[in-house]
Amino acid sequence: MSSEKLLASEPLVRLGIILGTLASILLLDLCFSQRSFRLGGRARFYPDRSEFPMWENVPEFEQDVFTFARIRYTPHYFRGWDGDYPEADLNISYRLQELTSMKVNPNPVVLDLTDPDLKNYPFIFIIAPRSVIFTDAEAKALGDYLRSGGFLMVDEFWGPEQWDHFYVQMKRVLPEYEPQELPLEHEIFHNVYSFKEKPQVVAIHFWRQGYRYHPVPGIEQDPDPHFYGIFDDRGRMMVILCHNNDLVDGWEREGEDEGFFRQYSERSSYPMGINIITYAMTH
Repeated sequence: MSSEKLLASEPLVRLGIILGTLASILLLDLCFSQRSFRLGGRARFYPDRSEFPMWENVPEFEQDVFTFARIRYTPHYFRGWDGDYPEADLNISYRLQELTSMKVNPNPVVLDLTDPDLKNYPFIFIIAPRSVIFTDAEAKALGDYLRSGGFLMVDEFWGPEQWDHFYVQMKRVLPEYEPQELPLEHEIFHNVYSFKEKPQVVAIHFWRQGYRYHPVPGIEQDPDPHFYGIFDDRGRMMVILCHNNDLVDGWEREGEDEGFFRQYSERSSYPMGINIITYAMTH
């Protein structure tokens, strides 16, 4: 599939990748004991690819698959682009393949914003945006990508300070647009899995300490989850900002603690992740 088609804004262009997804998904019923890739602390080692499920797609449709694409950036804080990597990326790819009829690339990719191949990926992901300070070239490349039909998901930032920091960065990218909070009635909360309230996921180490949110400065003023969309002039959502959330920790840590898995991975992280990706690929 050509890059022009991948980044076309018309929803029908992307339906070949996920045809039948909504009809084929049943209630989320994951098996906790099925996989347990990473136990214990957060030492930053990268597990071997062989520890994760592998599958093959029909050769003639290898170009018509969804690929989870993570953005690499120079970190300006203690966390960087590789938070929860690669476990989260591999796990969400597997769960998409397992739970939907979406054809998924088993091998996620990591890209720089200035990579010429960026245009070939209609969905990209940034983690820990409190660490992001875009270069001028990165800001321009991301703005061009989004205006051309691309979609960005941003996750794992909490409190007013982290919001304010990334808001400034996004105004460099899309200065003409303002984030708009998504009401619970928005399609993205109901298109595959229907939520009765906006989901919120906390990192496993804070969950073990009894927190329902990350204890960062100012969070007590408003600890609730917020989802913001940035829309183009035609009303197409280009960006979703998952604020006061760590959805991705539920992907990464799915095999570490059954209590965490049942409370967060199964009920919130995977359902909302599937909703977001499905929405991105059909709009």
